Amino acid sequence: MSATKTGIKVIVVGAGFGGLTAAIECQRQGHDVEIYENFPQLKVLGDIISFGANAGRIFYRWGQGEVVSRLKPLCINLKDYGFRIHKYDTGEVVYHQPSAPDTPDAPPMHGHRGELHKVIFDYARDDLKIPIHLDSPVTEYFEDESQAGIVLKNGKRVTADVVIGADGVRSKARELVLGYFDKPKSSGYAVWRAWFPATEMAKDPRTKEFCEHGDTFNGWIGQDVHFLFSTIKGGKNCSWVLTHKDEHDIDESWSFPGKLEEVKEVLKEWDPLCTAIIEKTPPTALVDWKLVYRDPLPTWISKHARIALLGDSAHPFLPTSAQGATQSMEDGVTMAVCLKRAGRGKVQAAVRTYQDLRYERVRKVQKTGETTRDLWHKTDWAKVRENPSSIAFPREDWIHGFDAEKYAEDNFADAFKAQTEGPAPKAETPLGMTANASPAVVA
Repeated sequence: MSATKTGIKVIVVGAGFGGLTAAIECQRQGHDVEIYENFPQLKVLGDIISFGANAGRIFYRWGQGEVVSRLKPLCINLKDYGFRIHKYDTGEVVYHQPSAPDTPDAPPMHGHRGELHKVIFDYARDDLKIPIHLDSPVTEYFEDESQAGIVLKNGKRVTADVVIGADGVRSKARELVLGYFDKPKSSGYAVWRAWFPATEMAKDPRTKEFCEHGDTFNGWIGQDVHFLFSTIKGGKNCSWVLTHKDEHDIDESWSFPGKLEEVKEVLKEWDPLCTAIIEKTPPTALVDWKLVYRDPLPTWISKHARIALLGDSAHPFLPTSAQGATQSMEDGVTMAVCLKRAGRGKVQAAVRTYQDLRYERVRKVQKTGETTRDLWHKTDWAKVRENPSSIAFPREDWIHGFDAEKYAEDNFADAFKAQTEGPAPKAETPLGMTANASPAVVA
């Protein structure tokens, strides 16, 4: 059943997971929405990506479970395997974290970034008929009190009630919102990452165990380095990510072809099984990815509150949070609800309410990327042997049990009132969120 039309027109810039989610959710809530994307065509690129149950809950609402049914065959099915954490030098399994419960209406998802993205892209374009304009680079954003818009490379101007800048870590929308260029910083870390067929892995006695018993997920943890390796699609494909110290200048680019010799050098004193995995990696499959860091922005919304940042354009995450894409999806859900509840005459207050409902939660979830990385990279092995679960991935209910749509609906009224009538007494909120906690808006 179609939602009642709100008359609100939304432009989304960027067709990543965050941008697609924002568009899908805007249509669900009755808004008219279009997407503009820089890339000329969709390419199935990348390697493994993880979505928590808080994203699975969003996926499940699309097509009444139909989208989940399309995603599941592409995802890791760990069954009883779980996540095994190994000591870096001996390979000793120091902790076995069972697979997270696969609740039908909130399934966690782990699979190939490009394959999962294609499912969502096709759902938005083909099932929902959302206009997606590829090969449409945006050169400029503009706004006034009554509207916002974009200028395309070909000179065309497009206007709407609100523009959502889901245009990634090098966002042009962010420059308008802040009024200055926000230069990225090195996080001090980089990752080598690869995805490739497991054909050679299955032939080697040292590594064939990862291909013979379905999907697996393993991690080796050492000083300032951690190595995650998984097999997927019944052991037919494999993926690994190696996080390590790196102070490379990222002014020009943050992604480069990787060199297997450098990877082997980092792992030379590690469990020999790690080197065996690296040896099976085709050189062309390796990417050296510098982890971009940005200080928390003072605001995600523009002076006239007609342009809003979403996802990586507002808050890039470290991979160790395993929440970056999921949080961008929560952003999209929240924005769509706020626009619906506020109505076309109160779009600016809706955009400010979106920031209010999201800002503090995102900052707290972002911190888990740093705390998990530091937990692994500065491991106290004596403490781990006393309490193995101390080294586990965080599974706090305030992160994974969160329902972005329900939270936005339940907390909209108070946050919206604060934007239109002044601050109200703070409501009691789940851990990780603070009602009415907007940062100061930069004029």
